[in-house]
Amino acid sequence: QVQLVESGGGLVQAGDSLRLSCVASGRTFSSYGMGWFRQVPGKEREFVAAISAGGATYYADSVKGRFTISRDSAKNTVYLQMNSLKPEDTAVYYCAAQSSVFVYRTPARYSYWGQGTQVTVSS
Repeated sequence: QVQLVESGGGLVQAGDSLRLSCVASGRTFSSYGMGWFRQVPGKEREFVAAISAGGATYYADSVKGRFTISRDSAKNTVYLQMNSLKPEDTAVYYCAAQSSVFVYRTPARYSYWGQGTQVTVSS
């Protein structure tokens, strides 16, 4: 069982930066693929970024070049550095974990989810 707790959301202006953190419980964190997703009311949960156990990273086209996903296995933490934020980045951001060596963009592939953290970007 893996428990995930996100933090770091908030209200910022367009062009600002935020760093989200996701702390995972359990001793097998280093072997899990981790992902960040986001969701706005009335829409499906959307892939943002993912990182494999080996450190390979993948991004949605909408955030490529602005967001960076990273992980610190010593701290059982995955980060999402978000730069040049836009109003359309406003959403609840969720951290997710799955135990495969592969990296997935589909929410259904992830077994564990955090409670979400709100990011609001004003124009």
